[in-house]
Amino acid sequence: MNKLDQLKSMTQVVADTGDLDAMIQYQPQDATTNPSLLLKAADLPRYQPLLEEAQRWGRDQGGSPAARAAAAGDYLAVSIGLEIQNIVPGRVSTEVDARLSFDRDATVARARRIVDLYESRGSNRSRVLIKIASTWEGIQAARELEADGINCNLTLLFSFTQALACAESGVYLISPFVGRILDWHLAASGKTAIAPEQDPGVQSVTQIYNYYKHHGYQTVVMGASFRNSGEIEQLAGCDRLTISPQLMQSLAEDDSLLERKLEAGRVGEVEEKIKLDEKSFRWMMNEDAMATEKLAEGIRLFTRDQEKLESRLVV
Repeated sequence: MNKLDQLKSMTQVVADTGDLDAMIQYQPQDATTNPSLLLKAADLPRYQPLLEEAQRWGRDQGGSPAARAAAAGDYLAVSIGLEIQNIVPGRVSTEVDARLSFDRDATVARARRIVDLYESRGSNRSRVLIKIASTWEGIQAARELEADGINCNLTLLFSFTQALACAESGVYLISPFVGRILDWHLAASGKTAIAPEQDPGVQSVTQIYNYYKHHGYQTVVMGASFRNSGEIEQLAGCDRLTISPQLMQSLAEDDSLLERKLEAGRVGEVEEKIKLDEKSFRWMMNEDAMATEKLAEGIRLFTRDQEKLESRLVV
């Protein structure tokens, strides 16, 4: 078997793309989307009818241009999500507007609107994950949504602190951003590369995975945002990994042996169980420059792409 097939035998592989052709080719279990991926997808010819349909639907909702654009954006995200559900057997992650990252109540309301759109169009919430930024407010919104049977994917996660808060809140799944952690450390150190086994993003996911398994948390760990196939190989055995088509192709073209690195039954030494409240969460995040900076940057970047997407949906 090639390395992609070997990886699938020990880890659920998730497509990190909005490209349907890539999903058909690589046959992942699940798929994730975000505003950046939806913006790219909106340029593909096969999505133009969905774009036009979203424009009409948003216009029919009334309200201000901003409200119509936001409604059209949600509708388009669900439309693309439904197309993806026709290809992958599992779940599709659909993201809440990043501009709501510090508003718990608005995040909950928008998540429910997205789920309502899926269900009104023939899908089921059991095939949807709501993506929310891993701010304190986002994690508390996820706590409420999970209690209501709406499973969440906490994204823009860069720290053990965020992972702790998510597990304590009963979040279904987290997406630690391996590559963006590496980006920060390369920039801070002046290095041009770090070996995969020493990659700080890989080490972060390994720490989280081992802590969850040792303490019996059910939250799924899904490594994300990879820069190279070496990072992926170092996390073989993780619950899930969301991978771009380019890196899936790289793995599929490699027939050498893939060694399992993570396994619930052999986690080694881990931290004692830690309890977090809001004050300790905020302090620990404040002490982690990388996580604080990358979380803020990620929210800004997703917001810019959301705004670009919405500008194409107002007519």
